[in-house]
Formats: sequence, structure tokens, C-alpha cells
Amino acid sequence: MAIAQLRTPSSYSPPSATAPLLPFTTACCSPSRVPSSAGHWKRVRGLRIASGSGRGLALTLADTSEGLKEIRDCCTIWKWKEFDVNYLVKGKGPPLLLVHGFGASVGHWRRNIGVLSECYTVYALDLLGFGASDKPPGFAYTMEGWAQLILDFLDEVIKKPTVLVGNSVGSLACVIAASESNGDLVRGLVLLNCAGGMNNKAVVDDWRIKLLLPLLWLFDFLLSQRVIASALFERVKQRENLKNILLSVYGNKDAVDEDLIEIIKGPADDKGALDAFVSIVTGPPGPNPVSLMPKISIPVLVLWGDRDPFTPIDGPVGKYFSSLPSNLPNIELHVLPGVGHCPHDDRPDLVHEKLLPWLSSLPSMSTISTG
Repeated sequence: MAIAQLRTPSSYSPPSATAPLLPFTTACCSPSRVPSSAGHWKRVRGLRIASGSGRGLALTLADTSEGLKEIRDCCTIWKWKEFDVNYLVKGKGPPLLLVHGFGASVGHWRRNIGVLSECYTVYALDLLGFGASDKPPGFAYTMEGWAQLILDFLDEVIKKPTVLVGNSVGSLACVIAASESNGDLVRGLVLLNCAGGMNNKAVVDDWRIKLLLPLLWLFDFLLSQRVIASALFERVKQRENLKNILLSVYGNKDAVDEDLIEIIKGPADDKGALDAFVSIVTGPPGPNPVSLMPKISIPVLVLWGDRDPFTPIDGPVGKYFSSLPSNLPNIELHVLPGVGHCPHDDRPDLVHEKLLPWLSSLPSMSTISTG
């Protein structure tokens, strides 16, 4: 997700702030060692995990399984530089890599992995600073750093042409990675409510952000004071505050369950989580998708929830992506009615309805490998 503005249950959040998210799916192949930093999973009981086609939202959201064990069994550690990066792998077939948004993790794809793994090898990773991946104290997080992590993961772990699927800042990291990819590492791109930057300072063309820009800079200053930053972060992590943030982000309020709240809250209690939060909110916004998308010639599917308060469809970023299909023939866009900032967890049925046919229409792996 895109971020920049904290909010409490009684406060108004402008259209382009960011909030946390999360959870997952069914049984898994290749169980491996559980990340040592994943202890927060143990605090979540009875995680609900969806499988099947996703048709019939009530059934999908009510589907239950022994989810926590399945999450642990599907995850392992990849050593990136000197850091531990948590990732999941499940299924067989052409590879997909799922990249979460701000505050989220592998678990936020809980309602997609089971469906996608029926025909694809699904990978999902926790970006550095989130989930069960390392959160190094004092680390300076950047969009470019996350994009390089993705490219190195493709090169060292997957080792095959891969479709990248991202949400919010995860989408933007995928865009940057695809624009910088050499060779055939990336064969397709799926963007779910792509962010304009790592934080709201990127969205300067939105009049709503212009009005709030002085407050955002003041907010950055306050976060530079450790005592103040810690107090604000502790307030945001409170269960009721997290629930209110998520309810404002999701169009389908039934999707905001206790599992989602718990899984977001768990990693936020890890050592280094506060540093990651401050660095991301106050750091440079990174490359703008407007300058990157024309460089991308691979097939791109854009899905956009029309009730997104962070990157609204009528904001600068939403308008830009809405204009792309008429200018770039490789891009397909669908606006999803009644859906918020995280379409894949908000209304997985609508996402799968568009995503699965698009994936099946891509050139086969054998066609790619033979040129």
C-alpha cells in the first residue's frame, strides 16, 4: 500500500496515505524450515484460508483450514546480502511472484495462493522490513532497494521467466524491477492499485496532498524524534485503531477479520519494525510510475478498486493508469466496483475473474525460451 499518514479512529485520512494489511491459503509443497522471526504467527489462532475458484464471496471468506501450520510449512528463508528474507512457495506450473504492500506480508495473499497454485508455482515474499523478514535497525528503506531484492530473488531462487503480481508499493517495486530487468526474468506484470511512491510526498500533483504537504513535513519532523515516533507507532498498533484503518481501506468490510488484524499486528511488534515504519514514511518516495511504464513492453494487467482512499481512481496516479490502455497496447485495465486499496484480499473473486484468463493468455514458457 501507499503510505504517509497515521490515523486514529476519530481522524480523517487523506486520499493517499497508507495503512497495513495481511494473511493466506491451503496445504503446501516443499515444507522447509520456519523463519526464526516468525514467532508472531503463534499468536494467531484459527487463521482462515481460502481455496477454490473464489466464486461466491460468502463461501470464500468463510472457508477455513489449519492455516497457521500451512503458512509455516510453505515458508523458508532466502539469504539476501546479509539479511534473512522470508518467502513461500506452493504449486506447480509457470512461476508467479506475489509482492505485498505497506504493512503487509506473505499472508495478505491468503485468499489467492490456493487458487493460483492450482495451475502455477506461486512464490510470495516478505519485503525487507515486513512480515517475518529481517527488520535491520537503522536501515534506510528505498523503492529501488526493494526492486533489487525482487530482481535478485528472480535470478537466484526462481530462475525462470516470472509474472510479477504486486499491490500498492509492492506494485511499484514490481514496476521498477520490470523496467530494470535484463533478459527474460519478467514475462508479465499485474498491478493492483499501484502506488505513486513509497509515501505521499510522491503525489504532489493531487490538490488534496498539496494542501496537506506542510502537515506531512511536520509529521516527518515529529517522527524523527524517537520518543514521539514510538508513541505514535504504539497507538497505531492498537487493535481497534488497526481495525478502523483496515475498514477504511476495504470496500468489503466482511474481509476485515480478526486474523487480518492479528497478522498485521504481529510483525509490527518485532524488533526493528518502528525503524522500518519511520524510514518508509519519511524517506524518499522513489521513482514515479509515470516515467517507468512507457519503458515496459511486456504484457501488463492493471486492476483498480474504485473505492481506494489512498490512490483513488480520480487522483493523479489513478487517472494516469486509466489512460494507459489507449496509449500502450500491452496494457489491459479493469476498474473493480466497490473494491478498496487491496483488491486481492478485499474481493478475490473479482480479481480472479480478470486475472486467471489474462494469465492463461500469456505466451507459453516454451515460446519465451525459444525466442
